Amino acid sequence: MSVNSAAPASQRAQLRKTLKLWQVVMMGLAYMQPMTIYDTFGIVTNLTDGHVATAYGFALIGILFTAVSYGKLLRRFPSAGSAYTYAQKAISPHVGFMVGWSSLLDYLFMPMINILLARTYLEAIFPGVPAWIFVAGLVALMTMFNLRGINIVANLNSIIVVVQVAIMAVFLGLLIHGVSQGEGAGTLVSTRPFWSENAHVVPMITGATILYFSFLGFDGISSLSEETPDAGRVIPKAIFLTALIGGVIFIVVSYFLQLYFPDVARFTSPESSQPEIMLYVAGKFFQSIILVFSCVTVLASGMAAHAGVSRLMYVMGRDGVFPERFFGYIHPQWRTPSLNVLLVGVVALSSVSFDLEVATALINFGALVAFTFVNLSVISQFYLSEVRNRTLKDTFHYLVLPLLGALAVGALWLNLEKSSMTLGLIWASIGLIYLAFVTRTFREPVPQCSEELL
Repeated sequence: MSVNSAAPASQRAQLRKTLKLWQVVMMGLAYMQPMTIYDTFGIVTNLTDGHVATAYGFALIGILFTAVSYGKLLRRFPSAGSAYTYAQKAISPHVGFMVGWSSLLDYLFMPMINILLARTYLEAIFPGVPAWIFVAGLVALMTMFNLRGINIVANLNSIIVVVQVAIMAVFLGLLIHGVSQGEGAGTLVSTRPFWSENAHVVPMITGATILYFSFLGFDGISSLSEETPDAGRVIPKAIFLTALIGGVIFIVVSYFLQLYFPDVARFTSPESSQPEIMLYVAGKFFQSIILVFSCVTVLASGMAAHAGVSRLMYVMGRDGVFPERFFGYIHPQWRTPSLNVLLVGVVALSSVSFDLEVATALINFGALVAFTFVNLSVISQFYLSEVRNRTLKDTFHYLVLPLLGALAVGALWLNLEKSSMTLGLIWASIGLIYLAFVTRTFREPVPQCSEELL
């Protein structure tokens, strides 16, 4: 039970249920930023010896297993708490808290990373302007839109996603034209981007572990459950569609990119391939347009992440594991967790001086914790607790599929950078100490909200 249940659910301001399926999908795609394919293309081309499309295929298969697990749990627990709620209800409140605490790394630092990226792009365009001006302006915009309501964020993100896909379609046309004129492979029909005599499965799987993180964001829309009518039907479908649509975009674009650039010979720096890709394919003018629009796409992703983390903190505050008076507050007019939105905005301001590599390491750890325990929660809730294990169909749905999802995430754990693991474990240790404090060294139960506030 929440420690500060001052008013019954009927008297509290609650999140407004207004989102439609297409809005939720657009939020997920904005979070994912399909244009990130150009940033990772050079690295994965080098790693897979020119088979990026297959690496994306492996990554998509692994992601879809986890997307299916999210869908099952969303139908059972339609809460904005996402992986925190699922682990809390399906495994134990203690595990749930630690999953939620670790997930904060993913959600809380994602807006910061997007502001960091936008700052970098703007500094390249306006080198004489102090960085803090860009950061302050972008954070103010991101926070203002999230304060006023999720519909504003969803509609704005939808416009940005449509423009982003349109630009990618134009660029795809330029790729096709270039290849048809003899660039790269010189043919538009080839199995080379998927498989060749030089192909090896292990490097492709290693490449998939890098590309897996391109899908981050498909899970974030689970935090919009309490603002979506019929969330148990809409959100699972939106999560699956977001992952699938993003994966199809990645595979199709990488296929034609690989035809144009069969290897990394033309790249001065494969680690930062986007500028050179744009320059070679479309020229200096188009490269400048993409650089400017990249600021907009990362802002859209930041807004989506900002919305997600403020709602995760709201659910943890409503439960009472965080101070409810602050974290569980909903603005009576805007119907948004306004104090959480402001807090995330303050944290994002640290991107004036924060290191991008450290922030990325923290996000990767948090995302993998969430993905792992979502799959394990399906097994615990349905296969074990609800004893849905008597038929082959149930065994397939509630044991085999989530196990495959967990194994796919396990491959990511094995390839996780040392800095991610170290920083993540430090953060988890702080969470464990805080949990011990809240539960009086585990003598009292973890606070949970006793009312259905969905």
